[in-house]
Amino acid sequence: QVQLVESGGGLVQPGGSLRLSCAASGFLFSRNAMSWYRQAPGKEREWVASISSISGITNYVDSVKGRFTISRDNAKNTVALQMNSLKPEDSAVYYCVAAKSLSLSKDYWGKGTLVTVSS
Repeated sequence: QVQLVESGGGLVQPGGSLRLSCAASGFLFSRNAMSWYRQAPGKEREWVASISSISGITNYVDSVKGRFTISRDNAKNTVALQMNSLKPEDSAVYYCVAAKSLSLSKDYWGKGTLVTVSS
């Protein structure tokens, strides 16, 4: 059974940092690209960042480039999102996503973790 469990969300002041983590199980993690998405209240879900399976190539939405860093630990089956210089507009529920692949028949989503950036 595929499971993705996010953690690390919370309340932080503008300019602060948070590190989100996602623990994955139930599939061959090292062979899957992983992503983070977010959804703010009243807005559509938005892709934030992705990391490829073996090479670890990363991609980011323009609004977070230079502030967020996605990383993975294939030995621990975890993917992280380090978020620095946070802005109020980064407030959202953040989701960890395992992409459809040869070992996964569809995308799998975690339940999300809430990030609130406010003074």
